[in-house]
Amino acid sequence: MEKSDALMRIRELVEIIRHHNYLYYQKAAPEISDYDFDFLLKELESLEKAFPEFLDPNSPTQRVGGEITKVFKAVKHRYSMLSLDNTYSEAELIDFDKRVQKILVEPYEYVAELKIDGVSISLTYKSGKLIQAVTRGDGVQGDDVTVNVRTIQSIPLILNTGNYPPEFEVRGEIYMPRAGFDRMNRARAEEGEQLFANPRNATAGTLKTQDSSIVAQRPLNAFFYNLMGDGIDSESHFDRLNLLKSWGFRVSDIRTRAKNIGQIVEFIEEVNQGRSHLEFEIDGVVIKVNSIRQQEKLGFTSKSPRWAIAYKFKAEEAVTRLLSIDYQVGRTGAVTPVANLEPVLLAGTTVKRASLHNADFMMALDVRVGDFVHVEKGGEIIPKITAVDFSVRHADSAHTIFISHCPECSSPLQRADGESAWYCPNDKGCPPQIKGKLEHFISRKAMNIDSLGEGKIEVLFDKGLVLDPADLFDLTYEQLLGLEKVIQVDEGKPGKKVSFREKTVQNILDGISKSKSVPFERVLFAIGIRHVGETVAKKLARHFNSIDNLLKASYDELVSVDEIGDKIAGSILAYFADESSIRMIQRLEASGVKMKTEENVTAISRVLDGKTFVVSGVFAGFSRDGIKLSIELNGGKVSGSISSKTDFVLAGENMGPEKRRKAEDLGVKIISEEDYLQMIQ
Repeated sequence: MEKSDALMRIRELVEIIRHHNYLYYQKAAPEISDYDFDFLLKELESLEKAFPEFLDPNSPTQRVGGEITKVFKAVKHRYSMLSLDNTYSEAELIDFDKRVQKILVEPYEYVAELKIDGVSISLTYKSGKLIQAVTRGDGVQGDDVTVNVRTIQSIPLILNTGNYPPEFEVRGEIYMPRAGFDRMNRARAEEGEQLFANPRNATAGTLKTQDSSIVAQRPLNAFFYNLMGDGIDSESHFDRLNLLKSWGFRVSDIRTRAKNIGQIVEFIEEVNQGRSHLEFEIDGVVIKVNSIRQQEKLGFTSKSPRWAIAYKFKAEEAVTRLLSIDYQVGRTGAVTPVANLEPVLLAGTTVKRASLHNADFMMALDVRVGDFVHVEKGGEIIPKITAVDFSVRHADSAHTIFISHCPECSSPLQRADGESAWYCPNDKGCPPQIKGKLEHFISRKAMNIDSLGEGKIEVLFDKGLVLDPADLFDLTYEQLLGLEKVIQVDEGKPGKKVSFREKTVQNILDGISKSKSVPFERVLFAIGIRHVGETVAKKLARHFNSIDNLLKASYDELVSVDEIGDKIAGSILAYFADESSIRMIQRLEASGVKMKTEENVTAISRVLDGKTFVVSGVFAGFSRDGIKLSIELNGGKVSGSISSKTDFVLAGENMGPEKRRKAEDLGVKIISEEDYLQMIQ
């Protein structure tokens, strides 16, 4: 085929495929079969492969992803992505309306839309083509996730013909439909991978995934709700929504215009009654003044527009009977009571279990088996019991007594002074503790052995192949190949089969081998010393530089490290006093796991001794983490929030307005990057 013919056919195919994508994703009215669509796509792929000079980044073939993003670049928003004021009451809606009325002193109307429970996104289009996608971030700047957003089929890469400006921004919400989320979690369960907690968390995690080909496989979708830019031929928000729809964007049809706040309240009640039937999660309704001119007149506070408010639904609640109480043991030995309930429909799902947190919580509620209890599911993974209906309690009901022995290994439970949880002390012999420690060891923020999910760890433990983390590094191909087990996930449902086939086994061994390059600070976090979290592990690794130095450290040496107090120091000393812990560490080190820092990170100076800094904004000479490290290496301390104990706020470009206001209110000195460099010089 001649180049000119190829270019013509490529352009023709792009237009045809884009048209059918629009019909399928925006109109839900496909005109051709999936087979015919795939045939067109394959023809386009083959032509682009034969003539790569004609490949356009916005081609439909590029939605499959494949590009790897190691770092998501920070991008300043042209228009700040401010958050909305929230309310849960009709009275506060009326107050909002009175404020609008007082400022405008003229007729106005509202637009009400669904508040999608997803991840906010800002898209920039030039000449009708998507050029950038940026997350909300802190409202001033966000992360460039363009590569990942391009894989979402319902987001137009090239717009329909229309009267749109040369450049504009469109704001929306990326979400994961309930059905797609459930399918994805079922597939992850079958592979023994960790499940996502809810659709919003799954969406947020997916958008920051480094491999865009993985993003392309996830069931993401989007709705759009705002149009911004110069030269837009529309003076009302409602008309702009219609413009977006005509250009090919997905805009929810569940919206209304209202002449008064009473009509808004009626709309909210209708949405609340039907929200469990939607194919996606919502957490409220957004109300906006319709006129763009009036929006500009109303203006903004320091953190939110005065012309909009979000009415948020209260967590859904149900009443049901408490049938029994189970006790679960976590990796630290903490025992958590879980209520077994008479099944009840709540927020679109059937709830059978709810958390009771700890013994003190149970005592405060005075909850008893047979009680009718109030259950709430306000974004929780496991619903929680919030109250007991004492009016229907049986006179002969018995007080609930928290168990005295571990339900898994029968060891007597212990409770430390000042702690609410009861613990099983048998950390070397209690099965759920051992499995929990193994799962923690392989987790993403620890050793990141992503080929080993919860189901696979359970198989390895039950077969006696892995009893502590060091055993992972002794596994062989022959030991793993052919292993399988049916694991019960949900009571009353068929178990899932976990099988170790050739590819699975090789992925596991490759993942274990790769984990040997994980830096010492993450290894220290991974081994699971009680009270040693991510931040504490990093501080210990930087201070002592090796496991040998840490092992020899005295109590006084430990508490001299920033943020290491009595509890953490005591926990570290107790861990290293155990011979089995020492043996495991020696085996890990012999296997090639890093037990010291690559290079000694020593203090540069002590000029910032006793000074606490809060860092905000973007810096010219440092990354955000780099400037924090510089503060620590010069003797200072970095805090995440401003308080009366903060000495300086180190402000870069685009410092958060809320932090600036708080610093000024508390009289905390705000310094620039140049001021900081002078201090450390």
